[in-house]
Amino acid sequence: YIGALGARVICDNIPGLVNKQRQLCQRYPDIMQSVGEGAKEWIRECQHQFRHHRWNCSTLDRDHTVFGRVMLRSTREAAFVYAISSAGVVYAITRACSQGDLKVCSCDPLKRGRSKDERGEFDWGGCSDNINYGIRFAKAFVDAKEKKVKDARALMNLHNNRCGRMAVKRFLKLECKCHGVSGSCTLRTCWLAMSDFRKTGDYLRKKYNGAIQVTMNQDGTGFTVANKNFRKPTKTDLVYFENSPDYCVMDKSAGKTQSSTHVLQSKAPLNRGQRACSVMCCGRGYDTTRVTRVTKCECKFHWCCAVRCKECEDTVDVHTCKAPKRAEWLDQT
Repeated sequence: YIGALGARVICDNIPGLVNKQRQLCQRYPDIMQSVGEGAKEWIRECQHQFRHHRWNCSTLDRDHTVFGRVMLRSTREAAFVYAISSAGVVYAITRACSQGDLKVCSCDPLKRGRSKDERGEFDWGGCSDNINYGIRFAKAFVDAKEKKVKDARALMNLHNNRCGRMAVKRFLKLECKCHGVSGSCTLRTCWLAMSDFRKTGDYLRKKYNGAIQVTMNQDGTGFTVANKNFRKPTKTDLVYFENSPDYCVMDKSAGKTQSSTHVLQSKAPLNRGQRACSVMCCGRGYDTTRVTRVTKCECKFHWCCAVRCKECEDTVDVHTCKAPKRAEWLDQT
């Protein structure tokens, strides 16, 4: 698509980009295509991590901020979004480099010769993920918008962007192939590879839970903790300024009304499902109904052109939020 219409035309019409981002977009259109694919991946991961919460990382169509007004506040949700989006850009570019999709990068050129780990010496081989290139480009592209404005929010975003980039590097793993008589592993060829993006998502989700509320220091160059009883944030901690809003209460300025019903299906004992429903139903409680449904199962392909399935019965618990107790609820939630 970029090749057909021209990088300049496409990049000039992407909303929300600053000049440096447009320049990078025009100069590296193939990288931008990888970034676009990566965006889908990190949004899915964000929605997975918050699937049992009132704020579930839902996106808005026709809104270049993707998440709407929730990003205007300096909350821990905004901190998480900046971190995981930055991580997603690193992951997507690094993967594209290793797969040979980009002209400007390939496998990590520094992983050559011999090295050693706790198991002994090995030879660098294969294709090590070039994560340093992914981090450099992600920093140049993602941070460009924050460096245009030097204020407290920009400093917060830059900090959380860095947390996301470093989270991907944290889960690099050494993969090896053994050589020798009958696979005796007298010789090893190894390379560095990124772990599945889910590990990065799980890690940043924990950082969200332990995010530290901060204020700007007096000279405006860093943070101090908002509560002196809390520890100072490190480079790996997510930071935020404002408490999160109550997602059970409607934000009329955002025009959002939360649904009064929530359905959660589960086969396993409730435990986690109960906690999820308590959150989703905003403390109103919920009703549980056991439902038997018929689904197709054990499908087999029969030569030449037919697929035959059995019908299986499956029993699940369906939990539905209780209705509000008063009519004016819609004005409050």
